[in-house]
Amino acid sequence: MCKMGKIILYHGTPDKIVTPFFGGGDDKHDYGRGFYLTENIDLAKEWAVCRPNDKNGWVHKYELDTDGLAILDFKEKDVLSWLAELMKHRDASDSKRYRVLAAKFIEKYGIDTASYDVIKGWRADASYFYIAKEFVRDNIDIEILEELLSLGGLGIQYCIKTELAYSKLHEIKEAIIRVDYEEFNNKYNHRDIEARKNMRDLVDSDRNKVTNVFSTLL
Repeated sequence: MCKMGKIILYHGTPDKIVTPFFGGGDDKHDYGRGFYLTENIDLAKEWAVCRPNDKNGWVHKYELDTDGLAILDFKEKDVLSWLAELMKHRDASDSKRYRVLAAKFIEKYGIDTASYDVIKGWRADASYFYIAKEFVRDNIDIEILEELLSLGGLGIQYCIKTELAYSKLHEIKEAIIRVDYEEFNNKYNHRDIEARKNMRDLVDSDRNKVTNVFSTLL
């Protein structure tokens, strides 16, 4: 059980009106169906306008009462467990080799998340898919994997999963913020470009031994 008490979270979206509900969301999001938020208001602003549609966005402010909630924090787990969770919901490759190896990887490193009300962990944005694709191609050594993720500036997100968690989430409606598309889409793209460059430099460096790789971990 988590003992954080009440925390403030933000949800970035193109929509001015948002109604979180149990069972909502997309199975193919990072941690499956759920309502996604972050503690970082600047990241929420970027995520509100990260689509290439020139549409201004909104940041909704919420209070989550965490008392009595079971929260799975992937930052406290092995990074391989986090990757296994993403593999359950998001495909890093459409090859047969990937599908076969991913199933084995999930079986070995995956965590049963069914008993958790909230899942907390990194957000798998565009720069994550660069890491994931190179990892499943056996081009990244596990020794540099965590550092790669930190270079990605992925940001931490919360996923509301259960009816109990939804019942403890309340919007502070008067605190809604309008987000300018041009300003924060540029920030999102700049951060992504910088992250990918830093990650490519590390992958191409001598520190990447390419010895303990995806297929050898099974």
